[in-house]
Amino acid sequence: MEPLHCIVNPASRDWRCGKDWPIMKQKLELAGFEVIEYITERIGHGAEIANELSNDPSLGEDQLIVAVGGDGIVHEVASGIRGSKLVLGQLPYGSGNDYSITHGIPRDNLDEAIEILKSGKDRSCGAWRIEAFPAEGQSDFPSPIQREFDGKSVDGRVVRWIFLETDSGITSAISRAKLSRAKWLHGPKKYTYLGITTIPFWPRRKVSIKFDESEPQTLDLSMLAACTGETFGGGYRVCPGMSPNSEDASVVIAPRLSRIQMLSLMGPVAKGKHIGKWGIYEKRCNSVEIFPVDNNGNILDKPDEKVTWIQTDGEPVLQLPAKLDWHTNQIIVRGNQNLTWD
Repeated sequence: MEPLHCIVNPASRDWRCGKDWPIMKQKLELAGFEVIEYITERIGHGAEIANELSNDPSLGEDQLIVAVGGDGIVHEVASGIRGSKLVLGQLPYGSGNDYSITHGIPRDNLDEAIEILKSGKDRSCGAWRIEAFPAEGQSDFPSPIQREFDGKSVDGRVVRWIFLETDSGITSAISRAKLSRAKWLHGPKKYTYLGITTIPFWPRRKVSIKFDESEPQTLDLSMLAACTGETFGGGYRVCPGMSPNSEDASVVIAPRLSRIQMLSLMGPVAKGKHIGKWGIYEKRCNSVEIFPVDNNGNILDKPDEKVTWIQTDGEPVLQLPAKLDWHTNQIIVRGNQNLTWD
């Protein structure tokens, strides 16, 4: 076998990934892989390492680059190799691991995940491109800066690529809260707790939304979500029916919800039963533009004082205004041989 390049986030799952990496490495070697390891040291480091590998002429076009950890390191590695012929693999060892759910990689069986690295199927997958304004850094998350390999941006915005999910509204406010609160909780329990403690105090806001070439519309926004697969947040079916190989993407919109409805939303979302409930709808589109609207009804082309966060693959470090565009065939991913959406 060719050498296996593994980019490891030791901080995943409260640093358990780093502690257990020697065991994972040993299992990979017993499976016949020659392992070359890269241990990340900070947020964004995995993307830098992956991009260096994508520019290494000694690597074959179908070389497997493995993200070891949760959805955060998957996002970084995918960002670094996007547009190349390198193949993204994953050993899931995070809290949610929704990217592994989408690609049929077991989250709790390391041996089966390694078997998929050996004999899985490679698929060309799409991604969302987002261009938005950077938000202030918080906790361990710095304010994002523009990276050359993400492409060009304008007017002080930065570009990021979304390989799992992006959202705005109450959900991004909850995710922003996770940067400083409830660090002892994981998966759905974390988001349930943060929802209960964030929703009652969340200031409502209006936004202007334009889908593709349609006329913009102003609405009270409770939630907007765009995914590459169905799930986010540890298995919540946020975008039912969406898949990474879709030609047309989908966006889920929740207009003005009551606070009781917001608190009650997690149950229906977990089962993918929220579409059509309380005015929530799904829009098939390939482009979305979102602008904040101030208290006087003015559409703003710069961030409002009342920040509306927008997150990229779980990192709530951008803010409106933002533009989202769906792009097919952005990355090659190795997943299970049999997937319902294939």
